[in-house]
Amino acid sequence: MAEQATPSFFAHFAALEDPRIDRTKLHPLLEIVFIAVCALLSGANDFVGMEKFGKAKRDWLKKYLELKHGIPSHDTFGRVMHALAPQQFVDCFRSWVRNFHERKKGDHICIDGKTARASLDRAAEQNPLHVVSAWATDQGLLLGQVAVDEKSNEITAIPKLLEMLELAGALVTIDAMGCQREIAAKIHAKGGDYILTVKGNQEHLEEDVMAAFAAVDDRRDQGQAGDAPTVHESADDDHGRAEQRYCEALPVPETLRNRDQWAGLRSICRVTRTYIEKGIDKSEVRYFISTLPAKAKRLAVGVRGHWGIENKLHWVLDMAFAEDRSRVRLGHGQENLALLRRWALSVQLQNTTVKGSMEKKRLQTGWNDQNLEKLLDLF
Repeated sequence: MAEQATPSFFAHFAALEDPRIDRTKLHPLLEIVFIAVCALLSGANDFVGMEKFGKAKRDWLKKYLELKHGIPSHDTFGRVMHALAPQQFVDCFRSWVRNFHERKKGDHICIDGKTARASLDRAAEQNPLHVVSAWATDQGLLLGQVAVDEKSNEITAIPKLLEMLELAGALVTIDAMGCQREIAAKIHAKGGDYILTVKGNQEHLEEDVMAAFAAVDDRRDQGQAGDAPTVHESADDDHGRAEQRYCEALPVPETLRNRDQWAGLRSICRVTRTYIEKGIDKSEVRYFISTLPAKAKRLAVGVRGHWGIENKLHWVLDMAFAEDRSRVRLGHGQENLALLRRWALSVQLQNTTVKGSMEKKRLQTGWNDQNLEKLLDLF
């Protein structure tokens, strides 16, 4: 057995309880988990892929595992993943995060949900799995996840996720579903700052924020003096689509009703985005509230950075890991697979040895045993 990778890898799974009855434990639980993780790092996306990876890499796996009964079948991988307690699996992941990730002041944590659409089972009246993730966008690292069966349940999932996180000095960004007073209070109480997207789900909030900026526009049009917002402009050409963004920030106005009920609230923000899509000029305006001071550049960076969870996590999970096409529906299988995918993605994003897209990184990991062994060192 390898001296450096195996002990540290297995240490994170030491408390994981085997849900199988004794007579079905042909393959040790940790061997199954080890092969599953290595397979996902190397390009496999499902239980069949895990079995095929194991058979192709049998000799290499023997450096780390006994494999007394050979490689588990895809059915065995499926039964184990269906039965494992998801919270225990999340605790194993958090053990790795605490060991690997060094928290820094100013970390940007994006919280957002994603639905695995193919997990919908109408015959069984089962909603598709919806996973709310906390993503350290600067590091490309999952910090935690909570699974629910409907997007509307994000409101109850987000507080549970925040409880898992160390937020002191961090900036937390959440879309409109998370624009709740209780959520803002929890972030503030744990020492973090927030930027929350504003929509009509809070009485008077969107109305008052829009009115404050409308008053600024009126004064500007009439050439009148008054409090002027700080402004930041930026532009880019990502994915061949020219885009311009205009961010304005104001201190919280006296006209904002219930302002004292938003813990730590210091500023409001308006971001106007203009772009060309299929030859058509388009624009959108979004509003935000924040505990940060009314400095447009800092707020613009935070708002823009929130898309990191969409571009670096959700999009990659669908394109490289085929999550949106996964039809696993039994037990906890989809939830446990969701965590393993995010874990493998986080590890691969720390991979500085292999260059290229996530798909290419995974392929090169599967082709080259040394590349895989270097990733295991990250455990």
